[in-house]
Amino acid sequence: MTDETELESESEPAEGQEDVSGLDNLLQYLNESRGFDFAGYKRTGLERRLLKRLRSLGLSSFDGYIDYLEVHPDEFNNLFNSILINATSFFRDPAAWELLAQQVVPQIIEAKNASTIRVWSAGCATGQEAYSIAIVLAQALGLDAFSRKVKIYATDIDDDALAQARQATYTLKELSGVPPELVSTYFEQVGTKYVFLKEARRSVIFGRHNLFHDAPISRIDLLLCRNTLMYFNADTQARILSSIHFALGESGVLFLGKAEMLLTHSTLFAPLDLKRRLFTKVTHTYPRGRIVLSTTSKRTDDVVNNLGDAARLREAVFEASPIAQIGLNARGAITLVNEQARKVLGLNHADLGRSLAETELARRIDTLRNLVDQASLDRRPARIAAFELSRSADESMFLDVVVSPLLDEQGSLRGTHISFVNVTSARRMQQELQQATQDLEGAYEELQATSEELETTNEELQSTVEELETTNEELQSTNEELETTNEELQSTNEELQGMNETLRTRTNDLGRVNLHFESILASLRSAVIVLDLELHVQVWSTRATDLWGLRSEEAQGKHFFGLDIGLPVEQLRSQIRACMSGEIEYQEALIAATNRRGKAMHCSIQITRLTQSGQPQGIILLIDQDERGREDHHGAPSKA
Repeated sequence: MTDETELESESEPAEGQEDVSGLDNLLQYLNESRGFDFAGYKRTGLERRLLKRLRSLGLSSFDGYIDYLEVHPDEFNNLFNSILINATSFFRDPAAWELLAQQVVPQIIEAKNASTIRVWSAGCATGQEAYSIAIVLAQALGLDAFSRKVKIYATDIDDDALAQARQATYTLKELSGVPPELVSTYFEQVGTKYVFLKEARRSVIFGRHNLFHDAPISRIDLLLCRNTLMYFNADTQARILSSIHFALGESGVLFLGKAEMLLTHSTLFAPLDLKRRLFTKVTHTYPRGRIVLSTTSKRTDDVVNNLGDAARLREAVFEASPIAQIGLNARGAITLVNEQARKVLGLNHADLGRSLAETELARRIDTLRNLVDQASLDRRPARIAAFELSRSADESMFLDVVVSPLLDEQGSLRGTHISFVNVTSARRMQQELQQATQDLEGAYEELQATSEELETTNEELQSTVEELETTNEELQSTNEELETTNEELQSTNEELQGMNETLRTRTNDLGRVNLHFESILASLRSAVIVLDLELHVQVWSTRATDLWGLRSEEAQGKHFFGLDIGLPVEQLRSQIRACMSGEIEYQEALIAATNRRGKAMHCSIQITRLTQSGQPQGIILLIDQDERGREDHHGAPSKA
C-alpha cells in the first residue's frame, strides 16, 4: 500500500477527490471480462465500495484500476469480495425468526402434509441463513422427517462464499446467535471449529444463481431473500420481485430483511407481519363469465268445452275484477256494473238500464260523456289519465279512465266498455316521488358542491400522498443505503477484530519475551547496561541498580557519560568509542569505583559491540565486582 506522503508528492487527488468518470467503463469491463453485470446495483453504494478498494491500492481513477486489473488478475477476487458483502449470521433479527418458527412454519407443514417442503435462500452468502432455516424446520419436523420431506436451495453469485457455505464449518464466535442446546444438537465439534450435522446438511443444496438474469426456482413454499434487495435499484428490485412472485407457490411466504419493504409492490405481496418483514403471495385470478340458460314451459290441459259454463265464467271474472268496470249498450245505457264499480263509483243495480248521462257519475266526471262519444266516433279507445274524483270533503282518488268501443265482426258498434283504474297510490307515490326528487335535486346540488370540494381536497390529498410516497421511497432508499453501510462496517469490524486478535496474541508473546528477558537480567550476577548508537541507556539491569542506587526508569534514555554514579564512566570513553567504531569487537577493563553505600571497590567491565545483520546497534556493558573489592559489598573477607 502506497504511503500517504508519496501520494501527495505525486500530486494525485486526495481521498474523496477520486476521478469517478470511468465507473461505467469499469462496470462494462467487469461484465465483458468476468461475466458480472453490476448495472442493476445501486449506483451510490457500488461507487462507494469501489472507491474504498481504489484507496486501499493507492489508485485515483477507475480507468487506472482497469489497467491494474489487467496486470494483476488476482485482484478480481478482492474486488468481488468488496462489492459482494457477505455480512450474515445465524438467526439474524431473532424476533422475526421466532415468529417464523412459531406461526409460519407450522402452517406450511400443515398445508404441505405429506408433500415435499421446498425452501429457497436467495443471496445465502456463507450459508448461515440456510442452515438457520434448516434448524427451524428440523426442530418442527424431527430430524428424520426433515431429511425426507425438506429441500433447501441456497444460492448466491459469489463462488468463494458458496465454497465456504458447502463446508458448513464455523467458529464458536460465528455461532453466537445459536442457542447452546441447538449448537450441541446440530453441530459437531472438530478441533476449534463446529461443523453442521451431516444428516441435516444433505437437505441443503448450494448453487450459483443470479437473481436478475437466471430463471427462478419454482414451487417454493418459503423464500428467504434477506438484506439482498437493498443493494439493487428500483427497476432491478421490481424485476427480481416479479421473479420471486413466480417462484412462490399459491400459499408461499416471502421473508425479507429489516431494511426492505414492499410498499410499491402491494399487487404482488400482502403483509403477513409488516414489522417482521413477512409477506404472502397475492394470487391473481381471472374468472370467466358463465352463461346459464334455462327454459320453462307450462302446459294447461284443462279446456272448457261447455259454452254455458264459459258464459258463467266470464260473468264471474267480470264481477270479481279488482278494476271498476261498466258496460254500455249501443244506445249508451248502462248494461253491466261489477262489484268494484258499485263500491268505488257509488253505482247500484237501480242504475242498470239508465243512460250514462243521467247518472251521478256523469256529473262527477264531466268529461266522461264526451270521452264515450269520441271513442264511439273514432272506433278506438280514449282515456283520461289520473282524473281526480272526490269521495268526500277530505278524501279524493285518482282514476285512469279508459273508454273502449265494442265492435262486431262488421265493425258496427255493439256497445262501450269503461274501466276505472285506481291509481291513487301510484299518484301519491308519484307526488311523493316528485317531492323527493325535488329534495334530492336540492341535496344533489349540495352534494355536487360538496363533491367538488371533496374532489379538490382529494386532489390535494393525492398530491400530498404522492409527495409522502416519494419521501417514503427516498427514506426507504436511505435506509437501505444505511443498512448497506452498516454491513460494510460490520465486515470491516470483523476484519479489525481479527487484526486485533492477532495483535493481542503478538502483544502477549512480546510480554512473555520481555518478562523472560527481565528474568534473565535479574538472574545475572553481573550488572548489564545496554547503550544505543547515541550512547543513551536502553537497558539498566537490577544488579546495576544494586551497585549504583539508580533505578532503571531513572537511567533509561539518559546519556551514559552524563550519569552521576560511583562509576568513573569517563575512563571508559576510549574503549567504548573503539568498540563502537568497530576497531575492537571486545574489550575488558578494571577500574576503581564507589558503590551506592559509598564503599570503594574494583569493577571488572566487559565491553562488547551490539550488532544486527552486521550493522552496529550499540554497546553492551557487563560489570562485575572484582574480588579485591568484594568485601565492600558483601562485608570483610574471611581470614581463613
